[in-house]
Amino acid sequence: MSVAEAAPRTTSTLVTAERVAELTALIRTTTGETRTTLSPLNGEPVAEVPVSSIDDVDAAFAAARTAQQAWSKTSLRERKKALLRLHDLVLEHQEELLDLIQIESGKSRKNAFDEVAHVALTARYYARRLNKQLKPQRRNGALPLLTSITVTPQPKGVVGLISPWNYPLTMAVSDGIPAIAAGNAIVHKPDSQSPLIALAGIELMRKAGFPADLWQVVSGAGSVVGTAIIERADYICFTGSTATGKLIAQQAAARLVSCSLELGGKNPMIVLSSADIDKAAAGAVEACFSSAGQLCVSIERLYVPEDRFEEFKTAFVSRVQHLALGAALDWDADLGSLVSQSQLETVTAHVKDAVANGATVLAGGKARPDLGPYFYEPTVLEGVTESAECFAGETFGPLVSLYPYKTTEEAIALANQGEYGLNASLWGKPREAKAIATRIKAGTVNINEGFAATFGSVDAPMGGMRQSGLGRRQGAEGILRYTEPQSIGVQRLMPMTGPSALQARTWAKLLTLGLKVLRRTPRA
Repeated sequence: MSVAEAAPRTTSTLVTAERVAELTALIRTTTGETRTTLSPLNGEPVAEVPVSSIDDVDAAFAAARTAQQAWSKTSLRERKKALLRLHDLVLEHQEELLDLIQIESGKSRKNAFDEVAHVALTARYYARRLNKQLKPQRRNGALPLLTSITVTPQPKGVVGLISPWNYPLTMAVSDGIPAIAAGNAIVHKPDSQSPLIALAGIELMRKAGFPADLWQVVSGAGSVVGTAIIERADYICFTGSTATGKLIAQQAAARLVSCSLELGGKNPMIVLSSADIDKAAAGAVEACFSSAGQLCVSIERLYVPEDRFEEFKTAFVSRVQHLALGAALDWDADLGSLVSQSQLETVTAHVKDAVANGATVLAGGKARPDLGPYFYEPTVLEGVTESAECFAGETFGPLVSLYPYKTTEEAIALANQGEYGLNASLWGKPREAKAIATRIKAGTVNINEGFAATFGSVDAPMGGMRQSGLGRRQGAEGILRYTEPQSIGVQRLMPMTGPSALQARTWAKLLTLGLKVLRRTPRA
């Protein structure tokens, strides 16, 4: 692996005490307690972050409910203007945002930019489509001409948002944008590893014109603050592990509160016989190692035809071996760091276990403490057996396994193995790949792309099947999840039970005749 040269800029010179104070002032807290966050790039302290109490969560919800009552009465035109201002502000402030993403998550700058672009795309998308997605819709009434029905999406109220460390800007702000746009307020717990970048995004929301109390932030342990949010919210949006998602689903169900959960994945990529091998190999590198593999939709399983296996392996491994690792806050590195000691231990254990069970390391396979405390080389394995932990278990790191297959039917069966169903990738002629795509059990399937075609298309819903989650972000589904459809019916001229002068039996006969007539009317 090559190493990108270190830049002179450091976390201590970029994230000043004054800037930390400005951002952490957005956290609702009265405890006086703080915790220290460290940068995965170099292990240096980044910030002293205030810790919130249960009382602070209560205060956050009280303020959010008051703000939501006023905000829900604002016009869609006003909300649209604020969203477009947010779009512009995110792009204008991208240098600081990129620095904070790198400092707190450890990822490369080019992968950090994906988050900035996604937030801007999301803000513009919902601004342009608010009127269409939230306008009241006319529906067919029970009695033609006499009954009219209007369905209006009403905001849920206060949304509880619990966002992850791996995409700390976009999984916070992009999930919150449609909630606010739909007329809700938010109480948000950013991940403890990466609060500053989430706070920077929320600061831009306020600068864009969204009311200050509309987006409340609390900080602390998920078992304390996160649980308190779940116990109080009118809707819950969570991105994280399947195990935690199941617990949240149980807690939400006990309160009859809805939730959307994007959870784990063990995402497959199938290289078809018709694929351009060089393009497939290059695409696989991005699909597997973006954000050092710490991406819910990244690829961890690669299936290649037996007769093209060696050709693909050679092309893929060569590209992986030339990836540049680096901790600098610049554009030179292809990969950054893992986020924590825990993630490093997981990747290390998965590689060691796979090798012990017969796998061969084709590239990478070791930590790089010379670059930073949690760096690990992008790693390719061959011959991974079912007894290996990484065969079916999610690694969530820079590790991918190669497998040959004999027939397309076998490849589809292999791709559908396991309990997850978040994302999949197919490489080959589009017509052939499209026919296969509908047979893959995954919420998103990308053809001649790893994940960006669906992730970047914010008009398309995104989420998981099976153990990979509930609900969808993006698209109309992404905003309507934060609403309750309210049906308003107007009855004219006579009641549904018929004119008072008619006996019930006579009215039933007339209705029967009417139903028979309507049955012969194509549009009724």
